[in-house]
Amino acid sequence: MLKVAVAGATGYMGAELLRLLVGHPKVEITAVTSERSAGGELERLLPSLRGCLALTLEPLDPARLAKAADLIFLALPHTHAMTVVPEILRAGKRVIDLSADYRLKDPAVFSEWYRTPHTDHAHLPAAVYGLPELHRKEIASTALVANPGCYPAGAILALAPLLSRGLVARDGIIVDAKSGVTGAGRTLDARYLFTEANENLQAYGVASHRHTPEMEQELSAITEGEVRLAFTPHLIPLNRGLLTTAYATVARPTEPEALLEEFREFYAREPFIRVLPRGEFPQVRAVLASNYCDIGLAVDRRVGRVIVISAIDNLGKGGAAQAIQNLNIMLGWDERTGLENPPVYP
Repeated sequence: MLKVAVAGATGYMGAELLRLLVGHPKVEITAVTSERSAGGELERLLPSLRGCLALTLEPLDPARLAKAADLIFLALPHTHAMTVVPEILRAGKRVIDLSADYRLKDPAVFSEWYRTPHTDHAHLPAAVYGLPELHRKEIASTALVANPGCYPAGAILALAPLLSRGLVARDGIIVDAKSGVTGAGRTLDARYLFTEANENLQAYGVASHRHTPEMEQELSAITEGEVRLAFTPHLIPLNRGLLTTAYATVARPTEPEALLEEFREFYAREPFIRVLPRGEFPQVRAVLASNYCDIGLAVDRRVGRVIVISAIDNLGKGGAAQAIQNLNIMLGWDERTGLENPPVYP
């Protein structure tokens, strides 16, 4: 059994990691941390795990985690992971970081968008962006995976087949995405109160969201040139779920069925990507609590655009389940291990 630890265990992402890891047949959870709840019993703070995982929450101590586990999941706020990753890696242990600290390759870009310097330049070049559909080989051989953000996961998977094969223009791309409230984390903010979020729909981070450079970095890497896009996220009154609608200008007249065939071919060996038949479009309910990404598309000939829609669970393929898939790849296991259950319905 592989010994694993989860730092930041009581947030929504940490809790989802634990739920999935408890059911994973090849791992043992040996340590969990929480700065605000250190000393408390995990099952009291996460009652859903009562009887499943009897552990006491610890303060974050990278040396202690490195002794307790072979691989550490970091579900910490942005800018915190970079302070502990160097010590864990020096101890010869592996890390899957679910924050943004190691996703952007250029530290200057990180500083620009996160308004703070990156303090671990030494390990940044070795970090692998944890989207298996694009970086499976690199993930298998790295000690540090930078798990994608939820919005970039949905957008990149929707656009990668088109851009990698030159089927759409690199400029003029628009990404419109809507996420459930858990995407903001387990934090106190008036926007996320029930009376504010329920029966409401609101845009935020307009023309300034920090996931924008992450999308541009990964999409630029798979095409011959720089990709610039406009991204607008929205908060919707759901616990979990993320629907992305991406608009791109077609490079040449193309039938919808031909584009769908390109997607089917691009994702033919991907166990968690489901390309829907023509005329069918994704819905978040169909991927709830899973690692699946559903994709559908249409072509608007009148304006020369292809419209691609993807649906993921923001805590699933947009976070914790994706991290488990990366764990499986790093260890050489079947990628579906611990992720075999179909989405929850209803």
